[in-house]
Amino acid sequence: MQILNAEEFINSSQSLPIVDVRSPAEFAEGHIPQAINIPIFNDQERAVIGTLYINKGRITAIEKGLEIVGPRMADFVRQALKIAHSGEIAIYCWRGGMRSESMAWLFERVNIKCSLLAGGYKSYRNYLLEKVGNIPGLIVIEGYTGSGKTEILHALQHLGEQIIDLERLANHKGSVFGGISQNPQPSTQQFQNNMLREILRFDLSKRVWVEGESKTVGRVFVPDPFWDAMNSAQNIEIQVPRSERIGRLVTEYGTLPSELMENAISTIVKRLGVLRMNEILQNYRDRELPTVAEKLLNYYDQTYQYSRDKYKMKLTEILLPTGDAISNAVIILKKINELQTISS
Repeated sequence: MQILNAEEFINSSQSLPIVDVRSPAEFAEGHIPQAINIPIFNDQERAVIGTLYINKGRITAIEKGLEIVGPRMADFVRQALKIAHSGEIAIYCWRGGMRSESMAWLFERVNIKCSLLAGGYKSYRNYLLEKVGNIPGLIVIEGYTGSGKTEILHALQHLGEQIIDLERLANHKGSVFGGISQNPQPSTQQFQNNMLREILRFDLSKRVWVEGESKTVGRVFVPDPFWDAMNSAQNIEIQVPRSERIGRLVTEYGTLPSELMENAISTIVKRLGVLRMNEILQNYRDRELPTVAEKLLNYYDQTYQYSRDKYKMKLTEILLPTGDAISNAVIILKKINELQTISS
């Protein structure tokens, strides 16, 4: 077997099946994308082994582990042979210790070549935090709610630019309404792991665009190094006519389930006040959707202004006459090319 650091492991495992031998709960909390879970112990067994290790020592824990694993060894081998089409497998556990080493020993008895991740999943997470904070060409598209930032991001991708779509990765659009009719969110760890997978595909000598977001996107957290990088990167703030913003919000949210929309409006009562919240709810029930959007924008614009003034370092404003994403992407590209020509 060969022992690889995180970067070597990720590079070599791009063409190999990856086996995560941690417990199902550990795997569910976060795993390397594309990994297959073949747990040595289930969640309850892992807890028992850990308790024995602390109270009775390493040897007693190993003996109990062997007692549990022994009857399953043939099944582990069958699972490995089924996925090891090239005769090789990449394996990791939490710290790169006994679980992955034991499974690799077993697989190599049936001629499966194994690569192990030194330091395990923990080292992968450390590698992630290092990589996501180091994107030299990062550019952030900022703007008020309803400005069409996501559409512009995708238009930039259509024009050949590299993008990170945090809202797609998070299954959430970023506001209290952002989770309505979306798929369930991943865990924070898995969201961040999926981010790293996207970033590793990029040519980091070229620009990478991302939409400005809060530190949290729904329930998941943007990694601290990436959040810091977003705030210190070149930020492009788009200014779109308010009428365009209202129209986009009505189109995007006007057909969503009424009960869920009303629940979402109610969650910001502390910021709106009871009187204003009830007023907006009544407007919504009367289907006065542009009025609802207008009043909610008053709240969201204040929130955005506070965040912008507190965190953003390099901000360039661009006035966009319409809400057309492709036209706006072309205008933004022209502006950023001018700025980069001047700075060089």
